[in-house]
Amino acid sequence: MPATHPQLLRALQATRGHPRAIVGHRFASHGAPHYNEPGGWLFGEKPLPPGQKRVKEDWENIWYVGMFGTMLAAAVLLYYKPDTRHAPLRLSITWALKEAKQRMEARGEKYKYEPPSSPPSPSPS
Repeated sequence: MPATHPQLLRALQATRGHPRAIVGHRFASHGAPHYNEPGGWLFGEKPLPPGQKRVKEDWENIWYVGMFGTMLAAAVLLYYKPDTRHAPLRLSITWALKEAKQRMEARGEKYKYEPPSSPPSPSPS
């Protein structure tokens, strides 16, 4: 049911002494923003004059080694991770494969594909 005019007026009068109830100020906000406002330069660094080289800060090389070294270690460990997916299923597939091979051998069928020795001749169209 939509609020009528007297109901809205009463709600506004109830919050008249507390403007924060309507606006929703944050208590931790004190004045100007506490971050570096955008200045138009990449990472806040002004371009160097021609011929000058950028000097790295002490932590940058450690960060690069740690970041990319961790990625490389994770890639190697994931590549060599043992396959533990569907372990019970894998055992049943192994049992079924052995059973199928035994039955096919008993019937005299080949269970391994062997390509023909000569390619088949093209059929006349």
